Amino acid sequence: MATTVDQIAASYPIPTYRFIVSMGSEDIPFNNVSGLNIAYDTIEYRDGIGNWFKMPGQRQAVNITLRKGVFPGDSQLYDWINSISLNKVEKKDITISLTDEVGTTLLTTWNVSNAFPVSLTSPSLDAASNEIAIEEIALMADRITIQANS
Repeated sequence: MATTVDQIAASYPIPTYRFIVSMGSEDIPFNNVSGLNIAYDTIEYRDGIGNWFKMPGQRQAVNITLRKGVFPGDSQLYDWINSISLNKVEKKDITISLTDEVGTTLLTTWNVSNAFPVSLTSPSLDAASNEIAIEEIALMADRITIQANS
């Protein structure tokens, strides 16, 4: 049975609540990340004598959703998606890393290549609620790689 902090850290799965999202050299405080999926199409092949084969095909597109609170004066996500209308959209490499309980040691990192925004959803506004305003950006990317840090 694990009794020390190091033994517990080595024998239990990593919790999902402590993570860092970096776009380029800047860390952005997102509160939710989803869609870190790696998937392939399936190709079905039937030969002339009745055999049926299935094999992996092309890699599917990567669709990631990031959610964060709205802060006064922060228009970074809007500026990024608005650049599409100017035909100057910048594709960005994004890293999403699970960290230790202190937040300084990276444990597992997802590297997202050539991401660009496809939609930005503004928060729902409700005068009867006391929830915080959350905006959501959907991204499409070329590829995800996973790096296990030790």
